[in-house]
Amino acid sequence: MTISVRKVAAAAALGAALAGCAGGTGPSETRTAPARPAASGPAAPGQAASGPAASAPAGARPSAPPRAAAPAAPPAAPGKAPTLAPGPAGLTPVFERALNTSDKTVALTFDADMTADQGPRAAGGERFDNPQLIAALRALKVPSTVFMTGRWAEEYPDQAKSIGTDPNFEIANHSYSHYAFKSPCYGLPALDGAAARADVDRAFEAFRTAGARNIVPYFRFPGGCYDDDALRALSTAKVTAVQWDVVSGDAFAKDSGAVAQQVVDGVRPGSVVVMHCTRSAAPATEQAIRRIVPELRKRGYRFVKVSDLIGR
Repeated sequence: MTISVRKVAAAAALGAALAGCAGGTGPSETRTAPARPAASGPAAPGQAASGPAASAPAGARPSAPPRAAAPAAPPAAPGKAPTLAPGPAGLTPVFERALNTSDKTVALTFDADMTADQGPRAAGGERFDNPQLIAALRALKVPSTVFMTGRWAEEYPDQAKSIGTDPNFEIANHSYSHYAFKSPCYGLPALDGAAARADVDRAFEAFRTAGARNIVPYFRFPGGCYDDDALRALSTAKVTAVQWDVVSGDAFAKDSGAVAQQVVDGVRPGSVVVMHCTRSAAPATEQAIRRIVPELRKRGYRFVKVSDLIGR
């Protein structure tokens, strides 16, 4: 599988253009050093003690200042999705990829993006879902993590239930509104701390209302934008924030081969790949997956969910 350097650069540029399928120009900030996994048993997502992001090219994605790795936590109870221990001062921990592993595992993640104000566009025929992509993942038997917004679950409740009751998938939280948890963030409207915390709970409630069951206590910031204030606001949600180390460049991309090559070239043992489950904003993703999966399997990789990586 080969493509020109020009096409790879174009795919990366497309990734920079999209944040949560919202477009705009994002901030340039330093990259956070990922915390080391340490499993713990969280409260059920969305309950009283518990409780979304497209990509920029590597080296340019929004993040927070570096922080020390989280300390180890007790093992998770059987059947509970593992989380990381809280960070310094109780901040929400952040996971990018599994560290210190030679096991050739990789987690494909898909952001099901829809902002709270995009209802009229959906009513006008714009498709924020991608059932063909989900069907392809099922046919290829690829365990996956879908970071879903609550608004997406409300717009497509049957699909949310189907994904959230299929053992091949787990649903993680990408906020309800897909508004920013820090500003600036690619032109997204911003939420303050209290509103941000409520937004997370509202998303978990939307998943349950749709009938989803395979819900994990993981959260992805819209646009990938966060800082310590955002991590502090979510600290009582008992979630682990999940970022990524491989940018697919599928946002607005039309060349599925370029997207596939960018993923295959970027994957390392323990990688988390960010892609999208939104037809209107990422139309090449399904075809890219049909190239990525056999190629990585040929190279000895095994596909797992984010919970499997965090639980290592």
